[in-house]
Amino acid sequence: MNPSCNLFIVGPTGAGKTTIGRRLADHYGLSFVDLDQEIERVCGVPVSTVFEIEGEAGFRQRESTLLAECSARSGVVMATGAGAVLDPANRRVLAERGYVLWLQATLEQQLERLAQDRQRPLLAGVDRAERLTAMAQRRTPLYEEVADLMIPGAHETVHAASARSILLIDQHWQRQHAA
Repeated sequence: MNPSCNLFIVGPTGAGKTTIGRRLADHYGLSFVDLDQEIERVCGVPVSTVFEIEGEAGFRQRESTLLAECSARSGVVMATGAGAVLDPANRRVLAERGYVLWLQATLEQQLERLAQDRQRPLLAGVDRAERLTAMAQRRTPLYEEVADLMIPGAHETVHAASARSILLIDQHWQRQHAA
């Protein structure tokens, strides 16, 4: 949605949604919401525990509920989980309630950034390259469907990536101020 007072960030695991999202929120003077952290706050346990107890289906239901709640706020930058786009209702909510930024990352960037990460349940105990490739095949068309603006991944510092993102956003986002 353009214009909008909200900026929503989608993209694959390891794209930098949370890290860059915080910087975008600071730059634009908006509140920041990380959807996975919001799920953890509400549930009182890590995402991995939600997956253990409720499976992916239970996690996705919680994700959809909180996505609907958080996206109804005004004046937020929200980093979604990488799989939030799997649900058509979530894609509709994102498109209707905010300007959607798609942060891209190559497989090599994802593997590098996630090398030490042992917290992501969908990557536990599997061939990460194979799993990330399979996830990308399913999710990339969905990111493309919902995105208002795509930002290609690059090997650069967080500061440089944030500055590049801000430059592109400023050229395209017709920001409305929160009521």
